[in-house]
Amino acid sequence: MQAYAALRRFPDTPMIDFAAARRMMVDGQIRTSDVTDLRIISAMLDIPREKFLPPEQASFAYFDLDVPASTAAPPRRLLKPMVLAKLIQAAEIAHSDVVLDVGCASGYSTAVLARLARSVIALEEDAALAQRAAENLRDLGAVGTQVVTNALGAGWPPGAAYDVIFLNGAFETMPAALLRQLKEGGRLVGVKGCPPAGKAMLYRSISGEVSGRPIFDATAPLLPGFVQSPTFVF
Repeated sequence: MQAYAALRRFPDTPMIDFAAARRMMVDGQIRTSDVTDLRIISAMLDIPREKFLPPEQASFAYFDLDVPASTAAPPRRLLKPMVLAKLIQAAEIAHSDVVLDVGCASGYSTAVLARLARSVIALEEDAALAQRAAENLRDLGAVGTQVVTNALGAGWPPGAAYDVIFLNGAFETMPAALLRQLKEGGRLVGVKGCPPAGKAMLYRSISGEVSGRPIFDATAPLLPGFVQSPTFVF
């Protein structure tokens, strides 16, 4: 964290070797967290995460942090690299799968998912972020991706049913509308619970019923549309 503090004091630190930082992220955060899918490792080694962040946040791209992807208040964030990688691995994405990436923010998760799946629909409710995601994915040359705008909690019914639904953040309320958009045998992954506590969850749709189980301890920023309404105690 000393390095993080230094970067906060000197956000314009020049000459960062992002390629070396990317390798250190994969070796120190991804491989050491039991991520063994070589497709995920290869994608995270190749894709320039710093390009998906505002310039003033690029220095933090490879830290073990949920990094702000926007300057809006409250800012939307990219998931920690380790949490992102482990969630994707748990989804067991096949080359033939169609994936819905919910809360894609600036598009980094979509770029990683696109390396594994046949196609990815990137869902974002913030129009400015959706435009940035589309531009980032186009600049990267990501194939099989489409960015759409809709309320995150509503999903994207025109593209259903999905083999995998990936939640780019945490939820307090069950994503019922999303679960209905899964194919038979489809999987939904995300983090359940409000920071600082949470569990990464894997849900499966089998014979019209959905069951879920915790897969590892994790925290993530809450996604809009998945926050529990306050309750009043008398």
